[in-house]
Parts: sequence; C-alpha cells; structure tokens
Amino acid sequence: MRFLRHGAAGAEKPGLLHVDGSIRDLSGHVDDLAGSALHPDALARLGALDADALPVVDAATRLGPPIAGTGKFICIGLNYADHAAESGMDVPPEPVIFMKATSAICGPNDPIVIPRTSAKTDWEVELAVIIGKPAKYVSEADAMSHVAGFAVTNDVSERAFQTERAGQWTKGKSCDNFGQIGPWLVTPDEIADPQDLGMWLTVNGERMQNGSTRTMVYQVPFIIHYLSQFMTLHPGDVISTGTPPGVGMGMKPPRYLRAGDVVELGIDGLGQQRQQVEDDI
Repeated sequence: MRFLRHGAAGAEKPGLLHVDGSIRDLSGHVDDLAGSALHPDALARLGALDADALPVVDAATRLGPPIAGTGKFICIGLNYADHAAESGMDVPPEPVIFMKATSAICGPNDPIVIPRTSAKTDWEVELAVIIGKPAKYVSEADAMSHVAGFAVTNDVSERAFQTERAGQWTKGKSCDNFGQIGPWLVTPDEIADPQDLGMWLTVNGERMQNGSTRTMVYQVPFIIHYLSQFMTLHPGDVISTGTPPGVGMGMKPPRYLRAGDVVELGIDGLGQQRQQVEDDI
C-alpha cells in the first residue's frame, strides 16, 4: 500500500496511490494520516477499501509529506562507511543521533530553499522510517512491528552552518524546506527487504549519489531498538537513516547547490522526488 497526502501546503488531505497510477482521496474514511491512523492495523483497514470506488484526484495536484503530526524528525549520521570516509570522519561506535526541526518538513517536490547567508547547501538521499505505534525499550526482533512504512527523504544540509560554526549539527539541518518526504508512505508488506534498496540522486541530470541500503552500518531494526532505549518513538515520528557517498561536501573540490539547479532522487520501490532550488529572498 502506498499512502500520500495531497493538496495545498497546510491543507493536505489523505489519499492513496491506486494500482493504476491514479491518486485516490481517503478523506471520507480518515481525517488525516497522523496519530492512531498510522498504526499498522489502521493502515491495513484503509488499504482494504475498494480503491476503485474512491474519488480520483487531479494528477496535477501537489503532493505533501505523506504523514502529518510528526513530533520528532530524528536523523542518523555517518551511517554509511563510505560516506563517513568522504566526510573525513570515522565510523561511529554507536549511531550518531541528531534532530532535524519538524518545520523543515515539506512535500517531495517542494523547492529546496537556500537560506540567507548560505554558501554550502548540500543534498542527501536517505531512507526514512515512519513509526506507526509507540516504541519504548523495544527489542531488535520486535522493532519492525512498530513501523508504519518507509519513504524517500532528502536530508538537505547547510555544511557551513553544520560544521564550521560553534555548536551541534541541528542548525545546519533544520532550515525551511530542508526535509522533503515522500512521495508516499510505503507499507512494509510492499518492501521485501529494506536493507536491499538501491538509492540515487542527480543534480541537473548528473548522477551524484548511487548507493544501496545494503551498506548501512546500523540497520533499520537496530536503529529503532537503539533509539527506543533513550526516547519513546510515537506514531508519525520520522527516522532518516543516513546517506550513501556522493554528497557535495565530499567532492574535490566541493560542490554545492545554487538557485536554478534541479535535484532528483529516489529509492527502489519508494518513488522519487524532484526539486527546484531557489534562494530565500
């Protein structure tokens, strides 16, 4: 099942992707894809509806982030050994955790907005895990039962804010439109193995990232288990699990985004995104 949210920013309605490729509206059956509606059982009930009978949505309608009510946007840093190497950092002995402000969340095709004073805005294709039911002190063996689904995310990053100024990484990760999620939430039954998904990103048609979730240092069940030892994970929480090599910071010389660039990215089975880059003026 592939769930989504459609409509103007701040006024999105719930929907799903029909097998024929059309978008169907779910607002007659659920208020939004948030909270208890993200429980795996609740999503299964929505998926069991007769999709042919659901209203068709105009294909040109904007797609928003596929879930609402996100309380935490948690990121795992340096989770691909080859990306850690290109960043000049060691593979961490435990997952590196940092937070991205939820105000950064936007739709999959919404623009990347370069902040004022930014000179080093960068890209990162990542697998997002979306929590469907509360997880606290869960075992690694039970971790996947707490997952609502998976999505593509672009963990856009301002490297000077992140690494060249005092403090932690959060301020380089949390600018507006630095968290494109979607196009849809794909339930776990659609993904045979989340640790065997190809992932890619291009800038102006040039392939920058070409990786696979196979090379994650810490895999999805362990990440959920690990995080749940320190905080309760709630429905709608998003975990962005790290990026493979090919980010602008790691190039020689480094390369960063400029207004007018076009970024496209995707993950096998999870869809793809397309973003115009523009300045915040």
